[in-house]
Amino acid sequence: MSARAYAGSRAAPRRRPAARRRPAARRGSSRVNWERLGRVALTIVLAAVLFSYLNPMVNLFHSYRDSSAARERLHELARENRQLHDRVQSADDPAVLEREARRQGMIEPGERPYVVKGLNR
Repeated sequence: MSARAYAGSRAAPRRRPAARRRPAARRGSSRVNWERLGRVALTIVLAAVLFSYLNPMVNLFHSYRDSSAARERLHELARENRQLHDRVQSADDPAVLEREARRQGMIEPGERPYVVKGLNR
């Protein structure tokens, strides 16, 4: 049976594969070493990416340093606050009041004041 025996069907002619072309003969060596150029370009891109990360890293370092300094200052101020709070709490003590008054040059009623001159402090 032939291909034409079937009703309405046509046998498609077989196509031959396209002939492969041979690469043209080189006319001489290329002046551009493409492998080396690619490596250089990749190195430049890598350097640019690393450079773009440099500024954020410097900012991160400065922020860490500043936060450490601020934390130390906070501890120092908290210590000073505790000392001042203790002074306020002890200000009502009669012994503390008398000592501060004497330091300022006050005397109790009935005491005789003395002034000593010529002392080197």
